[in-house]
Parts: sequence; C-alpha cells; structure tokens
Amino acid sequence: MAQEHQYKSLLTWTGNRGAGTNNYKNYDREYNITIDGKPMLEGSSDPAFRGNPGRHNPEDMLLASISSCHMLWYLHLCSVNKIVVTAYNDPAVATMAMNSDGSGQFSSATLNPQVTITAESDIQKAEKLHHEANKMCFVARSMNFPIGHVPTIKTE
Repeated sequence: MAQEHQYKSLLTWTGNRGAGTNNYKNYDREYNITIDGKPMLEGSSDPAFRGNPGRHNPEDMLLASISSCHMLWYLHLCSVNKIVVTAYNDPAVATMAMNSDGSGQFSSATLNPQVTITAESDIQKAEKLHHEANKMCFVARSMNFPIGHVPTIKTE
C-alpha cells in the first residue's frame, strides 16, 4: 500500500474593512496562513487584482513551491551521486494566461537553476540530474502545465 502524507494549514481572511464584501472595492484581499510550529505567511492577491504588493500571493507561492521542490530533489540526487553542490539559486519564471471570463491558469514555468559544484564533481552528471529531479518532484508531478529547466552549472 502506498504511503500517504497529509498537510494542514489554516487560512484566515483579514481583509474585512467593516462591511465585508458588500462592494468589490470595499474589502482587502489580505489573509494569513498559519501552519502549526511555523512562521505565519502573510498573503494577498496579486497587485493586478487589487492585492497588497508587500504580501505573498498564491501565484508567487506556487512558483516558489515548484522551484524549491526541484532544488530539494536535485540536492538529494547530487548527494547520493557524489556531486558536491556548494551554491544554488534559481531565478524561476512562470506565465499565467488570463481567459475572457476573468479566470486564468498557469501555462508554463521555467526553472533557471544556477548551480556551483566542486571541481572534482562530474559536471555532465550534475546537468542530467535536473531531469531526474523534475521526475521526482512531488509538486512538479502535480502540475498540468509544462515546467522547463534551463540549468547553468559551473565548478568552483
């Protein structure tokens, strides 16, 4: 039988200015996400949708989830394949397409991991492990849009 993991969070809308949602322009899109034992996340909608630009929005968090999941799998795979990573960052980009009815969906995401490995590590193997990390990433496997990878790997 497959093992399951369950995750819980509590989302609380904090944007009621006193009259609730009686008018589209009379409420804030702010909310807090609490997860037991972790710092609270302050969220809002994207500024394009009347959100607070100083708070995380769902679209940012989705892209960050894809990028961080990929990184964590990549680091694991490098570790077990004797590739020593000394630095990693990923200026990831995602595109969301809007529909005429106001709905939208992500149409693509591109991860651009910039990885530094030790000179003794196998750079070709390090490049190939990005493909394996994508296959293993729980979040990427759950998406219904393409996720590209454009890694840059350099040695110290």
